[in-house]
Amino acid sequence: MVVCGDDGLAHRLAAELRGVYGEQVTLVVPASERTVRPPVVGRARAASALLDRVVNAAVGLTGNGNGAAPAGGEPPGGIRLMEAVEPNETALAEAGVERADALALVYDDDETNIRAALTARRLNPRLRLVLRLYNRRLGQHIEELLDQAAALASGDPGGAGFDASTTVLSDADTSSPALAATALTGTSKVLQTGGLLLRAVERPPARAGVDSAPGLATLALLSPTDTTGPGGDQGPSLLPDAATVRDGGDRATVVLEQVSYAGPPLPGGRGVMPWFASLFSRRLRWSLAGMVGCVIALAVALWLVTGIHPLRAFYLTLLDLFAIDDPAIGEPVGRQILQLLSGLVGLLLLPVLLAAVLEALGTFRTASSLRKPPRGLSGHVVLLGLGKIGTRVLTRLRELNIPVVCVESDPEARGLATARRLRVPVVLGDVTQEGVLEAAKIRRAHALLAVTSADTTNLEAVLYARAVRPDLRVVLRLYDDDFATAVYRTLRAAHPRASTRSRSVSHLAAPAFAGAMMGRQILGAFPVERRVLLFAAVDVGGHPQLEGRTVGEAFRAGSWRVLAREESGDAPGLAWDLPDTYVLQATDRVVLAATRRGLAELLGRRRRERAGA
Repeated sequence: MVVCGDDGLAHRLAAELRGVYGEQVTLVVPASERTVRPPVVGRARAASALLDRVVNAAVGLTGNGNGAAPAGGEPPGGIRLMEAVEPNETALAEAGVERADALALVYDDDETNIRAALTARRLNPRLRLVLRLYNRRLGQHIEELLDQAAALASGDPGGAGFDASTTVLSDADTSSPALAATALTGTSKVLQTGGLLLRAVERPPARAGVDSAPGLATLALLSPTDTTGPGGDQGPSLLPDAATVRDGGDRATVVLEQVSYAGPPLPGGRGVMPWFASLFSRRLRWSLAGMVGCVIALAVALWLVTGIHPLRAFYLTLLDLFAIDDPAIGEPVGRQILQLLSGLVGLLLLPVLLAAVLEALGTFRTASSLRKPPRGLSGHVVLLGLGKIGTRVLTRLRELNIPVVCVESDPEARGLATARRLRVPVVLGDVTQEGVLEAAKIRRAHALLAVTSADTTNLEAVLYARAVRPDLRVVLRLYDDDFATAVYRTLRAAHPRASTRSRSVSHLAAPAFAGAMMGRQILGAFPVERRVLLFAAVDVGGHPQLEGRTVGEAFRAGSWRVLAREESGDAPGLAWDLPDTYVLQATDRVVLAATRRGLAELLGRRRRERAGA
């Protein structure tokens, strides 16, 4: 694997490929004197040395996902470091792109990544390419262009004989699900597939007579807590069968669950009252309600005093209210008094009606204006910053139907248009100023997400929120991974009973980039103690271990397990409740969990068959 970049994402990606997938990595970084962040090369060297020590100590457990020593083809080395001013043809050739399986271009400049990708595709048409681009639309065109170039250069227009995919990712898109999940559940180890956020949850051993929710699937049995008993020194059991889970005894389990929000529902909804509430302010609504009550009271009084029919009494009251009835000369005194009171109420009604008309017109003119946090809002997430990262996080939170209040200091921020479209309340102001977080109802919030581009602003906002509410769950985005670790440890020491998470965007985005380098079918990976479970989307056709078999027959304990099937049609998605009797068809595409050795066996056999053909 070859990784080229100029910031923390490149180093974290190299560490992910080496530490999780056990791949041999060449890391290409700018020369020390040419980079904007001088410590970049030093951190890469330190990361390489540290990973060598860690991986060499743990590779016997993590190498193949089954606790055995790594196979003979497993690269024993660590991360090879190489310095280059720019990723030109000479630098890419020296990095070994012509012989590499995959190349990641994660420079902060889109043009640099595109130029290097075109060069790399010409050097190696069978290379898997992963690009970091901020422009989504341009990224789609680049994917199609590079895939087409690879197919033509390899003489395989269908692309069926090799995996030379091109994947364009953005660190904002890949880190936003993890940030949203951290605000809800306190963990960023999530997997995004089929519009769902999934997480691996460790559950204690089941007690007698107590049933626990099964989740979507049982992924592993953790190591026994009693190491003195029989089998006490064995590691975790990945993808166990039902009998192994049942006989697990006091061993904890790792279960796959869907990330969901259990707080209060979103305010408002469909219907007449929510529409009326959005059209008029709360004070004007109370004024109109008071005037209606006065009119009803006058109509009832006229009916009781004169004894006329109630409908006629209401009609005469309205005539008096709008000053279009004849004076009650010669009428009883009660009737005359009520007519005067009705005229007085009519005078009071005129400014209320005028205010209602002006406010309604103003509401229609400013339909795209920012909303304010509603009174009584609680259990929401306060999101600081509506930049590149904040906008993606906001979209993800609203897809999960989570109430959000945004805080932004720049009235021209890119995320304000998204907030208007999603009708999310926004507080404009500097979060470091007193009263801004109070306006966002921080005292009644469920969590605080600080994702501005300034580390000091995020840290100051979190510290102030902690002073206001010590038990608030906080998640802050920090650029540097080392700084994020130091902040996390300090906040945890100061507030041990509160949930605190500090996250680096490069740390959160690296798993998605690493999965794309392993192939488009890799969706992500979950660590289980010192081993790794991979999640992949696989076409059933061409796999004799899957095609024509039932879900129960296709399951191989310790190797792979089918979790879901992609559905097509009017409502595409994933079907997670597959029965064991469902027969997998050649046209199906399934999501499965597998160990590294199991996935290599499943995919490798297909590659060998293609090579033989």
